[in-house]
Amino acid sequence: MSRSTEELTTCTLLGAAGVKYATDYAPEMLETFENKHIGQDYLVTFDCPEFTSLCPKTGQPDFGHIIINYIPDRLMVESKSLKLYLFSFRNHGDFHEDCVNIIKNDLVKLMRPRYLEVKGIFMPRGGISIIPFANYGDAEHQDLVKFRLSASFPDKL
Repeated sequence: MSRSTEELTTCTLLGAAGVKYATDYAPEMLETFENKHIGQDYLVTFDCPEFTSLCPKTGQPDFGHIIINYIPDRLMVESKSLKLYLFSFRNHGDFHEDCVNIIKNDLVKLMRPRYLEVKGIFMPRGGISIIPFANYGDAEHQDLVKFRLSASFPDKL
């Protein structure tokens, strides 16, 4: 069940030498490949413990942990392109809540997954941690959208 060369033509960054890291927000870095398991609900998780962005007001760096979970439909995001995309936030000035929603919106637009969620666990600045959560689901997964959103409300940290 190996992938053919033709199936991998959309993955231009994977295995490429001399890949350039974007210095600011670059959704065009994202690439997809076809899901070979259409019709099966299964979970894909990406864990990015070294996410960085900038405060839009002060320009100071913000450090966070981004967790992306999704149930694919026809397309899947290629992991190296996702890494480069997440790295492109390094010099991007936006609030934590904005970054999480931008990531969610870009991935939904790219893949049209059955379900997707993005959680950011940001390091405290000024004594306050911010943990934004955003999710999306197609018509068949609206119960999961509601369940996961309500489950994300912390009882205590």
